[in-house]
Formats: sequence, C-alpha cells, structure tokens
Amino acid sequence: MTLGQLNAFVLVARLGSVTDAAKALGVSEPAVSQALAALRLHHGDKLLTKRAGGMTLTAGGSRLLPIASQMVALGAEADAAVRQANGVAARLQLAVTSEIAEFVANPLLEAFTRRPGTSIDASAGLARTTELAVLVANRLADVALGPELTGDAAKGLDCVPVFRGSLVVVGSPNSRHQGSPAHWRWLLDPAGADAGSDTLRLLRRLGVPDEGIQIFPNQTAAWSAAASGAGVSVALEHLVAPQLRRHELAVVPTRATPMSLCWHVTTLPTDRRSGAANSLRHFLGTPAAMQVMRSPGSGVPPSRFRPPVYVTIWS
Repeated sequence: MTLGQLNAFVLVARLGSVTDAAKALGVSEPAVSQALAALRLHHGDKLLTKRAGGMTLTAGGSRLLPIASQMVALGAEADAAVRQANGVAARLQLAVTSEIAEFVANPLLEAFTRRPGTSIDASAGLARTTELAVLVANRLADVALGPELTGDAAKGLDCVPVFRGSLVVVGSPNSRHQGSPAHWRWLLDPAGADAGSDTLRLLRRLGVPDEGIQIFPNQTAAWSAAASGAGVSVALEHLVAPQLRRHELAVVPTRATPMSLCWHVTTLPTDRRSGAANSLRHFLGTPAAMQVMRSPGSGVPPSRFRPPVYVTIWS
C-alpha cells in the first residue's frame, strides 16, 4: 500500500469518477485504475463500486476514506518538513478556475514570489469549481482562488472573499444582437462547461440552453471569435477593458448584466495551513495583489496557454 494508491482512492471517492481523479492528478485513467486495483488487492475489498451517478463506497471503503485522507495529508506535511530542513524553497500550488487562469494566475504568482525575502516555488493549476475544495482538502493544492465554495467538500475549509468584479456580455461592435439571449450563439472559455462557474450561473439566469454554447480552449480564443461576429462571449469587465477601449469588442446589454461576482481564497484552517499558503493568503489582501487582479497585463498568448478544456495541470 502506497501514498500514491491512497491518493488515487481518495480522489476517486471525493470526485466520483476515475476520469476526474486522473485529471486532478495529471495522470492517465489506467494509472488510477491500476492504483485502485492494487489497493483493493491489498485490502481484499472492492472499496468502491460504480453505480449510476457515480461511485459508492463499500463498508470497508467508508472506513478507509477518512484514514486515507489523513495519511495523504501527513505525506504532504512530511514532504514539506524535509524540504524545509534541507533549505529547499517551500512549494506552493494554487488552484484557479478558467476565469482566472489565463490572465491573472501567472502575474499574481510572479508578483508574490518576487517580493524581497520570499523563497517559494509557486505554480498554478486549472481546475473546475467542483474540484477546488477536494484539491485543497487533500493537499493537492495549498490555495484555491475562485468562486465561494459550498457543499460537503468545503466543510472545514477556510473561504474568505478577496476581490469583487462583474461579468458582462461582449460581441462585435459591428453586430446587432436582437431577441432573447437564449437564442444567441455563446462562445465561451472552459468556464462555460463548469457547473459551478460564475459564467454558467449567468447563462442560466438568461435561460441559455447547453446547445447554444460553444467552448473554446481559453478566453482569448472565445473573445476573438466573438469579435469576428460569430456570436457573443462572457468576460470579466476589468479584464476585457483593453479590447473594449480598442473597439475590438463592445458590451452587449442583457437583463442580467453586469452581474456582480466575488473571488474567494480557500485554504485549510489555520492550524493545518502551510506557511507558504499563509503567506499567499496574506498577500492576496494587499494593495499590490489587488492591483494585479484588477490589471494583470496582457495575459498569456493562446499558443502558450495550457491546458485544453477540462484538464487540470499538476506536475
């Protein structure tokens, strides 16, 4: 029995599928299945059974899950302790939603790690809103930045607001969008396929059906398609401001926009939070971080932006 096998088991149990666990771990589905098979063989118990709508824990799996979660967390703490003892830079992993990933995450971490006296190896990964709490709770991420997290997976986590903004609908300045927004063609980044995203919350308010949504790899690609007149897109007003000023895009009024939203930072509680997570959490409340989140710069070129739809990036 290894920590890798326990980690795979915990994620399949928490996320409800081998596919989602593999994406969160950044490995193949067969690798997760093999880890589960080895753990089942070791314990002589199926641990998880596939049912309609997800996975169901056996009696043995239900007893193993909280223990396995603790062991995975202790493994992460052990790694951090050894790194600290050897004078190696602390490692920090930030999980963000696609609405934040493309333009904000990298400039934010760059500003954070460039501060005098900071010795932290920080990286960012893209996750769906429903994955954020699971990643933080199981120490696959130290900090999550995105919508407020609710539900059973978020219990015991510390989630506080850090930044307020608003969503708007944008399209080509040369196009006229008439009739109900439910009948428009919506060109969106992966947030349009994220059940917990603010973007999808807006579309539900407007009554947009799934068949009216087309997903692009990132916001740049979706906005470019909207600018060409192919449809409309959704954008954070402060992030799309440069395109609006250049008249590449124009705000398209709807009954539900501008829609207020709030980014939250989510971590483990104080007594279980790493020093690096504490440091980033504090930084996110500073004027320097606010400035980056409000005006991060030019973002990441589409040719360099990774990952594609629904892939979580963890090395």
